[in-house]
Amino acid sequence: MCRRDVRQTEAYFDNSATTKPCAEAIDAAEKAIEEIWGNPSSLHKCGMAADALMERSRERVASKLNCSPDEIYFTSGGTESNNTALFGTARRLKKQGNRIVSTVIEHPSVFETLSELEKEGFEVVRLKVDGEGKISEDELFETVDEKTILVSIMAVNNETGSVQPVQAAKRAVARAHSPALIHCDAVQAFGKMPLKPSALGVDLMSISAHKIHGIKGAGALYIKKGVKISPLVFGGEQENRFRPGTQALPAIAAFGAAAKALPRIEEEYEKAKDLRDYMLGLFAKAGGIEINSPSDALPFITNISVPGRRSEPMLSFLSEKGVYVSSGSACSKGKRSRVLTEMGLSPEKLESPLRISFSRFTTKEEIDCLVQALTQGIEYIRPSK
Repeated sequence: MCRRDVRQTEAYFDNSATTKPCAEAIDAAEKAIEEIWGNPSSLHKCGMAADALMERSRERVASKLNCSPDEIYFTSGGTESNNTALFGTARRLKKQGNRIVSTVIEHPSVFETLSELEKEGFEVVRLKVDGEGKISEDELFETVDEKTILVSIMAVNNETGSVQPVQAAKRAVARAHSPALIHCDAVQAFGKMPLKPSALGVDLMSISAHKIHGIKGAGALYIKKGVKISPLVFGGEQENRFRPGTQALPAIAAFGAAAKALPRIEEEYEKAKDLRDYMLGLFAKAGGIEINSPSDALPFITNISVPGRRSEPMLSFLSEKGVYVSSGSACSKGKRSRVLTEMGLSPEKLESPLRISFSRFTTKEEIDCLVQALTQGIEYIRPSK
């Protein structure tokens, strides 16, 4: 159980923003800095050792994504992977059509990139979501046509944990006889649910290291073998000329180590589900807490509201108690959630959302701390008018 003074115990629930680096990732990064510090592109012994480490890391990431190592291209993170996939596809296929289909709940690195493509003359259709934050497969099929060149749908929403029907995109493209490539932002899904791009029918998939206990500065873009998209950066042979520039080997080595250290996904999923159910049970007993995430959301992410208590003062109160949550995407910097607004939540809920996100290291003791601190916060914070 949580100690009486919550401030004595820190409880971290902002894992959708970033995870604490695991010991394996830290060790791998330190080794890459201290021992294998050569340039992977150099042809001498130091460079070849660095290149061998990088390729070993690529193999480890590919293994967890159930794909071939030569389909993995290292980037600086999920945002770069998403930008590269969208700009690269649109500009490569613009002669074949100009329609892009996505959703209203995408991460800003997709949503805002699509807004830029609209300025370039592309038609962007963003599918609406229902009250559970899910798109309609029927609407997806109706929207994809023969002029569609790109479909981009996230696997798991970063604010609510809602799981999207990514696999339906392939069927929609086939039925419309469309030249479209299918992109999936799987940053929140990687390492937390089974992922196999070929089984999902996607051509491009974005993942990130620091969401699976790697360190910041590394991510990857899966590009299906045979698929061609335009690069965004020029000036080198690295990443098969697709993403030139000296690779950030310490971050990449940590990425590979963190991927290798991932436990069996099925077991971790069930563990997270048990923790979520335990938490929801405590919320029900505490009262005054409403759940915004759907019942079948990825159990690592739960979005709640405490109507009458605005997010900002509650976040500050919890932080003072050593309990760390967020009010939504870390990239939104405290703005009202676009995702929850699109779900049709009431103004009271939109003023008070909190995102609670687990990692494989989350414990029941931390959840006890969270619930105790939330209960104290409800009593302490003056209700908003």
